[in-house]
Amino acid sequence: MYIEEQDFAAKKIDWNVWKRLYRYALQHKKLFFTVIGALVIVALFDIAYPLFTSYAIDHFVVPKSLVGLGRFAALYAAVILLQGTGVITFITFAGKLEMAIAYNIRQDAFLRLQELSFSFYDRTAVGYIMARMMSDISRLSDMVAWSLVDVLWSLLYAVGCIITMFSLSWKLALISLAVLPLLAFISIHLQKLMLKHQREARKLNSRITGAFNEGIMGAVTTKTLVREEANAEEFNELTGKMKQASIKSALVSASFFPIIMSLGAIGTGLALTLGGQGVLNPATAFVGAVTAGTLVAFISYSTQLFDPIQQLANILAEMLGSQASAERVITLMDTQPDIADSPDILEKYGDIMTPHPERWEPITGGVSFEHVTFQYKNGERVLDDFSLDVRAGQTIALVGETGAGKSTIVNLLCRFYEPTEGSIRIDGTDYRERSQLWLQSNLGYVLQTPHLFSGTIKDNIRFGRPEASDEDVMAAARLVHAEPFILAQESGYDTEIGESGARLSTGQKQLLSFARVVLKDPRIFVLDEATSSIDTETEQLIQNAITHILKDRTSFIVAHRLSTIRTADRILVIRDGKIQESGTHEELLNQRGYYYDLYTQQFCEDRTAESLGRTGTENEPA
Repeated sequence: MYIEEQDFAAKKIDWNVWKRLYRYALQHKKLFFTVIGALVIVALFDIAYPLFTSYAIDHFVVPKSLVGLGRFAALYAAVILLQGTGVITFITFAGKLEMAIAYNIRQDAFLRLQELSFSFYDRTAVGYIMARMMSDISRLSDMVAWSLVDVLWSLLYAVGCIITMFSLSWKLALISLAVLPLLAFISIHLQKLMLKHQREARKLNSRITGAFNEGIMGAVTTKTLVREEANAEEFNELTGKMKQASIKSALVSASFFPIIMSLGAIGTGLALTLGGQGVLNPATAFVGAVTAGTLVAFISYSTQLFDPIQQLANILAEMLGSQASAERVITLMDTQPDIADSPDILEKYGDIMTPHPERWEPITGGVSFEHVTFQYKNGERVLDDFSLDVRAGQTIALVGETGAGKSTIVNLLCRFYEPTEGSIRIDGTDYRERSQLWLQSNLGYVLQTPHLFSGTIKDNIRFGRPEASDEDVMAAARLVHAEPFILAQESGYDTEIGESGARLSTGQKQLLSFARVVLKDPRIFVLDEATSSIDTETEQLIQNAITHILKDRTSFIVAHRLSTIRTADRILVIRDGKIQESGTHEELLNQRGYYYDLYTQQFCEDRTAESLGRTGTENEPA
């Protein structure tokens, strides 16, 4: 099951998730406390404005006096100036805090992706990872930075308003705030509904991102199979479900605000009615004597009190909407590698960010599989009591049917996976007693489908050894016979190859991947059907290069084309996770077993293809 299919909807809100995210804000204490300080100033001045109004009514309007008006106006102007400075300060620094938080979360998430094992990428969709790294992290950094600002302002202002209201008239305050319990009850109910719909929407968003990725990467296949209409229908179904979930969440969210406004209006109306009696008939009024200025200030607080409550409701609604994003980002960052070095190994050899290559023992290339059994999680056994001894410098070829276990053997060798039972030894030592970096830094792995990165040809060859000189890069290219096509490019080694090498043919990309591995100068080579998807001419170039590349190096070749492994020191026929036949090319042919039948069949197919090719050429018009 892909990791994005985890069901977060069954969980309650996990405030520990948000606490962990808010720790990212605390990593930038200067920004964080500057924002807090500016917020306190702004909230205090917001609370003070109704008091200014009350003072002006009671001292200037009601008595019709101008005594002290100049000092009052100067103080009021100073408050406005200070508040404006506070607003500018917290907007500026909150924006910086948002960018800093996004940077830190992405750095940590990307580092975790570097640490995760090969098996994670084997079972996790690209769309899931992209949605977490881009849209979810952007949403969370915005929430952590700006919701922090809004929550603190709302809390400070609401608490300040309530305290001031009670200081002015505790009876009026109780009447105005009587609607709050009902508001709290309705809010809790609506929040649960909102969280449910938002989680569903974020889950569907991951699937949509994955569909986009597959649609782009598989555009050629879609065209050749005429799948456009079917793909569009499947995509429309996904987006339709997300639309419905988002609409439901939006409707619930939208219902918050009219409820708050209605309840606020009821509380304010009660305060205005009873407070007005206190101004006009203080002797008989329930709330006692109230000045006109106090009543105006009280009504202002009563009205404005529901603004921060509405703001808090809005923030909570957004936090609920982002809860699914937060859970998924935290889940990604908490994912542990299936294969990890022990603390003692890490202390001695270092980790991926702080390696200690000076402590790494040299590798000569002896490999031993000792009674290795392996099965994938929740899967059937692929290898069962598999044993194999390979001397340093030997070339081992693996052939067999699809699913026989060939790629599993080399993936275990590379420690992308580890044996379920048994052990694998490199130069006589269990490779779990060495760091992964120690082994993989001495590995050269060429895949069936080469992957290149955006940049120049030179950059791609140098990818595994950034410190290599231009002369070293060119020497590696010449060794694999890649230089002729490189020099034929417009800018030679400085030619931009486009995303994933889009401007090059499959054969050219494979030649560059060979050059990249050669430049790394590994002690152990793995070629996983590296020539199965290229043309005959390029295959011949690579075959000529392999003779030089594999000299004095231990190598494992997973081969479909048997003509490419005739010079191997030993050929293993793998069936059902076991070695069925073993020997040199000639020895296996003489045995007249499975390898003989497979080789004879391919030989006949090749001769037929060559004959048809010659016939087609002869019949072509002059």
